Amino acid sequence: MPSFDTRVPAVLVRVDRNPFHHGTLGAVRSLGRAGIPVHAVVESRTSPVARSRHLTSARPGPVAAASAELADFLLRVGDEVSEGPSSPLLAVPLDDVTALALARRRAELAPRFLLPEQTEAQLLRVADKAALAETCAALGLPHPRTALPTGADEAAAMAWALGLPVVAKWSRPWLLPAGAGLRSTSIVRSLAEVRELYARSPEAGSRLLLQELLPEGRDLDWFFQGYVDSAGRCPTGATGRKERSWPTGAGLTAAGRWTVNPAVDRAARTLLDALGYRGVCDLDFRLDRTTGAYHLLDFNPRPGAQFRLFTDQDGLDAVRALHLDLTGRPVPPPSPAYGRRFVAENYALLSLLAAPRRRYAAETGGVRRRTEWAWCAADDPLPALAMGRAWLVHLLRKSLTALRRRWTPAGTRPAATAPPAPRTAPDTTSTATPPTAARKDTRPRP
Repeated sequence: MPSFDTRVPAVLVRVDRNPFHHGTLGAVRSLGRAGIPVHAVVESRTSPVARSRHLTSARPGPVAAASAELADFLLRVGDEVSEGPSSPLLAVPLDDVTALALARRRAELAPRFLLPEQTEAQLLRVADKAALAETCAALGLPHPRTALPTGADEAAAMAWALGLPVVAKWSRPWLLPAGAGLRSTSIVRSLAEVRELYARSPEAGSRLLLQELLPEGRDLDWFFQGYVDSAGRCPTGATGRKERSWPTGAGLTAAGRWTVNPAVDRAARTLLDALGYRGVCDLDFRLDRTTGAYHLLDFNPRPGAQFRLFTDQDGLDAVRALHLDLTGRPVPPPSPAYGRRFVAENYALLSLLAAPRRRYAAETGGVRRRTEWAWCAADDPLPALAMGRAWLVHLLRKSLTALRRRWTPAGTRPAATAPPAPRTAPDTTSTATPPTAARKDTRPRP
């Protein structure tokens, strides 16, 4: 294991109110096992993550995502957990809105917190889904055909031109209001669904994008994760194959395997170099079998929830590399563990129930590799138990809600209430112009 400066604590920051974010637990265990004090800003002190033996303290974060409020909160946390006013701390964002907020307030936070040299404008070029489409077009990087409608009828026409079903995304998913039932990404299969979704744009807080749905299937979904250090090197960059996702076909990695893919690795590094990117990153790709091109689907400017998949044989991962680099320690060359597998137990079970017959080959080069479980760990069992209880309650509530909707007569259902206000934006603006609309289609207009 590399030699860490354990005098520098880490503050993990996540504004997203998701108690099932296994990436947070992965970061806690990664740094805590290295002897680094870890403090987590999470949704509540009852979060399953708060039960980890590797966590020094858990602190409920601000409800609003405004960067000024978050920066002030972090400065107060720094005063409470550091050994003195000149003692540095490492800040690790675990969701997009936090990464944007920290980049915007970097000059204010940098005297106290160690942060990569990132600007808000850099991150918006990839975190904003509309800007990402424009960035890919400018760099010649394959990206699904994308359209940005300005009205419900235009949305239906664009969806028809792209070819149903289509992928619908909100350009700034971190603005989605909690509890509104809106997903950052969904697959819509009818023009009525497209119109209904577009009608919720004011509620969502950002523009709706429609994208061509590339066919899913075995060995088509890939991801790249790594850390770009202060000198622009990416020693920990690695590729993995997504074996299961939730929701199926357009969701997070429920199960994945560390597998070499030179084409994905080359595309990711080309983009990182072109952007002058620094810090941890998580990119999603899908292969278009008709062209042989890997299309970039998503770029997250922070650790992906499955980043622990790429823990090498010496225990190095992207979050540990971040701590080493920003504390002035060398990041050693990686010792890859190809074939290593990652499973998020709760989401993998849902994926298995939804697609039980899907099977994937285990390409490990004849070497049996360890499986990294998102929640279960022999040296840290309590988070898995707490998650299991919370997950059962979550599923029970969803089932009861679905049953009520099914058995309540339409005429007796309560009138719809006003939609909740979208989350406060992290003081961001985007100069991105809409990408080119979908190619023309000779089929009749709807």
